[in-house]
Amino acid sequence: MPTDPSAESPLPESAGAPPPPPPGGAPRRRAFLRGALSAGVTGMVAGAAGGYAYRATRPAPASQAALENAEAGLLPPVPFHGKYQAGILPAPQRQTAVISFDATADGRGELVDLFQTITARARFLTAGGTPPPVGIGGPPSDSGVLGPTVVPDGLTVTVGVGSTLFDDRYGLAAQLPAKLTPMLPFPNDNLDPAQCGGDLVIQLSAGHADTVMHALRDIAKHTRGGMQASWRIDGFSSPPRPSGTVPRNMLGFMDGISNPDTNEAAQMDSLVWIEPNTAGEPAWTAGGSYFVVRLIRMFVEFWDRVDITEQENMIGRRRATGCPLDANSIDATPDYALDPTGDVIPLTAHMRLANPRTPQTADSRILRRAYNYDRGIDQVGDLDIGLVFTCFQQDVKRQFEAVQKRLIGEPLVDYISPFGGGYFLALPGALDRTDYLGRALLASGGWPKGLVTAA
Repeated sequence: MPTDPSAESPLPESAGAPPPPPPGGAPRRRAFLRGALSAGVTGMVAGAAGGYAYRATRPAPASQAALENAEAGLLPPVPFHGKYQAGILPAPQRQTAVISFDATADGRGELVDLFQTITARARFLTAGGTPPPVGIGGPPSDSGVLGPTVVPDGLTVTVGVGSTLFDDRYGLAAQLPAKLTPMLPFPNDNLDPAQCGGDLVIQLSAGHADTVMHALRDIAKHTRGGMQASWRIDGFSSPPRPSGTVPRNMLGFMDGISNPDTNEAAQMDSLVWIEPNTAGEPAWTAGGSYFVVRLIRMFVEFWDRVDITEQENMIGRRRATGCPLDANSIDATPDYALDPTGDVIPLTAHMRLANPRTPQTADSRILRRAYNYDRGIDQVGDLDIGLVFTCFQQDVKRQFEAVQKRLIGEPLVDYISPFGGGYFLALPGALDRTDYLGRALLASGGWPKGLVTAA
């Protein structure tokens, strides 16, 4: 993944202070986050002076700590800084949580504080280190879920904004991304408003569930008063079985076989990233990506009673191997021109509708990132399991919605029920330690009068 060359440069002496407000701004109000932001900055400095020393004081890269973490099955840290957010391109981690938040910050100044605090905490958590000490009688600075030292465990923190953040609360209406709208409902959806949308979304992904939970508790603690969780779902990625690189979903089929190649920069530039000077897009969106979350329940009790041949015809692939029905290799590209009437791969097969592989649909591909979920049982005792579907793209209408419209009425709709999620814009990355997620957005258009009051 491309990153800024200075992304991991030594921490400048001035980096302990938050970046200054945009030019022309009034003094910023820090009512709800005065203590939290201070703790966030302390954590950031501890990450350099104490937490990062956790790695730097031992030989690298084969340090004792790294060896111990590897033996414990912990993943190495993922660099936080860069042009793009670090959690978008990598394959799904073993554990994830997607949490939607409503912004409760009082005015633009507190919103800036909120984004700076999220960034400071993400910067520390993804690098790992020793939480700072607290005074006598004070609550601990860390939950202790991971022990006395925070281990990175491959943690990524992906932050996005929803269309509702651009109402009249913060003076951001003129900066609304061109393709950002509330999530479009489709036929056969059963959307629950309580599990849809949100002003912000954060996806936390790591190697273990306790790493994800620790990060969620840390961010929630430091942002209390600035945002309030509205819905959340936890997910997991199963290990590939019997082998290979592609995990299976709860229907038993391999999920995400035909994805754009994240190592091909040209594909990412044309399909995933919002490019500078994209027509209609505010300048601040460059380096971001439209982030779709779709929560899909699977009626597995009914699916498990379906003949295997019928299951495979609905998907278009062999369940055991992942191979297309017309090939003996999982990586084979179906040639639908040789099967125009769907005698081998039915015309209604999910894979054929989702990606017809025509010149006209080549630019509608999405970067798919899917996780399984298990929420126990519902009110009548049926299993509540399914898919946390996420995807990234340059244009929601051209890509996700075009794919979804082709899937309307597919046979699979009898066995699934989308019930929540939302459309978001994954923010451009934070370039270095003086930068923060959302800076370009919040610096856009100056500081509207009446939105910020003095402390």
